[in-house]
Amino acid sequence: MCLILPPPAYCPANRNMQAGQEAVEEAQKVAQGNQVTAMKMDLADLSTVKQFVTEFLSKFSRLDVLVNNAGVMGCPFETTKDGYEKQLQTNHIGHHLLNVLLIPILKTSAPSRIICTSSCFHDHAQGKEGMIAYDDLHFESRKYDPWTSYAQSKLANVLEAMQLSKVLRGSGVTAVALHPGWVDSNLAQYAVGSQKSCTYAMLKPILKMAGMMDTWGGAQTTLFCILDDSVTTHSGEYYSRGGIYTREKQRCKKGGWPMKSPSPHVTDENAGKLWAVTEEMVARFK
Repeated sequence: MCLILPPPAYCPANRNMQAGQEAVEEAQKVAQGNQVTAMKMDLADLSTVKQFVTEFLSKFSRLDVLVNNAGVMGCPFETTKDGYEKQLQTNHIGHHLLNVLLIPILKTSAPSRIICTSSCFHDHAQGKEGMIAYDDLHFESRKYDPWTSYAQSKLANVLEAMQLSKVLRGSGVTAVALHPGWVDSNLAQYAVGSQKSCTYAMLKPILKMAGMMDTWGGAQTTLFCILDDSVTTHSGEYYSRGGIYTREKQRCKKGGWPMKSPSPHVTDENAGKLWAVTEEMVARFK
């Protein structure tokens, strides 16, 4: 998760402050004197999202870009302290609360942007179709499947950007969703092990041949959505680096800046419905 303030300031938000400080130190090597500040926030604990925003607003008077980049993928079932399924809360609900609480400062800072990091897996993830199970969002009745949950949460990211574009119409705030590509990161730790594991080290050459890219390559779609002037005319749309799509949707494999989502569930109706449901889930923290 990162927030870009007016030059020269950049603020990564982290649940692990040691990792946050490491990010600060790495950024400062190339920041050329710009201000880099780490602040604590855990999307799996909505009270910390509220606390983060309160602290942030006490320190800063503008916000140019909000990048919703935090996430988990394919993890075992877990319920957060707020009572929600972990992947949906971390990947969507926590981001939604952050977006809504920061809308006022984004409006006063306009032109500004919100970037929702989704995935090509919002359509299908390891064979599981991405769809919003409104009658059982948190797997209270149906059997938990980590990829079904991940696909649901990534579809939610695309729908969030769509609805944000409507909520923010005419405000000067642009919102888009994106798939950054298959990036070398710890996101896949539950599938292939952490980056520091022996298993990952052994698999890495194979994964790279299969299409995994380094973090610089994986940042390009996000940087485009942050910086390119054309993006402001495509609010609510989906930007994709090359991705893994089903055999019937190979036309999407090369991606597009922007491109039409291949999911039949990316609709205005779904975007509005999910927004309303999520607003109910975060209401006590607003």
